[in-house]
Amino acid sequence: MVKRGLQYKHLIQFALLILFLTQQQAFAQSLKYNITGSYSWYPYFIDHQAEAPGMIAELIPMILSLAKVEAEILDLPPKRTNNALETGLLDFDIVSPSWFAKQDLGPLFVKSTPIIQITEYVVTLPENLSQYRDINQIRGKEVGTVRGYLYHDDQHFIRADFASEQELLKALDKHRVKAIIAGNYPALYWSTQLGIPVALAAVHSDGDLVFRLRKEHAALLPAINQAIATLKANGNIDKIIKKYTQTQIS
Repeated sequence: MVKRGLQYKHLIQFALLILFLTQQQAFAQSLKYNITGSYSWYPYFIDHQAEAPGMIAELIPMILSLAKVEAEILDLPPKRTNNALETGLLDFDIVSPSWFAKQDLGPLFVKSTPIIQITEYVVTLPENLSQYRDINQIRGKEVGTVRGYLYHDDQHFIRADFASEQELLKALDKHRVKAIIAGNYPALYWSTQLGIPVALAAVHSDGDLVFRLRKEHAALLPAINQAIATLKANGNIDKIIKKYTQTQIS
């Protein structure tokens, strides 16, 4: 009985060692990511702004550091980002399930717990607001979108792709399109910067930003989720949000 007990003890110790080594290997992985599918996504990502690079640009390193996950940024053009995730060149990005049809990220990915809330609107000039109060009013119409962005219902409208939200606002002002899809913060920011009055019409999507992580790295999710929970509990996520949005009208 003593001998058998020792064998069981050694088996348990061996199993714990394997589990420990597996976890350490997972945490030692270096994940590759691209900040955004756009060249500038204010206030989530702001290119060439080292002191204020944007909410997501600041939060990703904080989350990964707490989770003890190494990562590196690959500088890819926006149109290559989604394909790079599909092929495994990139390991994760930050998205909202609300951008996907039926909120399905696909079989290759797992998602983290929510990081921050994000809402997108149909945005138009104030004089056209009545034409877009209902989301169904964009059906079959040309709508300004950002090249490389995901839209859960783009089979129901005609995409007119532009390089960024800034270019979308300019297109509205020049009457190249009558409506665009943009987040409330980007739309209001560029409205102020460019001096172009806009109206937030129907809500297009309402959800949360999460890590979209390739399934082969799913072992990292508990650590990432715990890091997100910690940053919420200690107020750091709220501080980052206020840093970039406190001067904007909700």
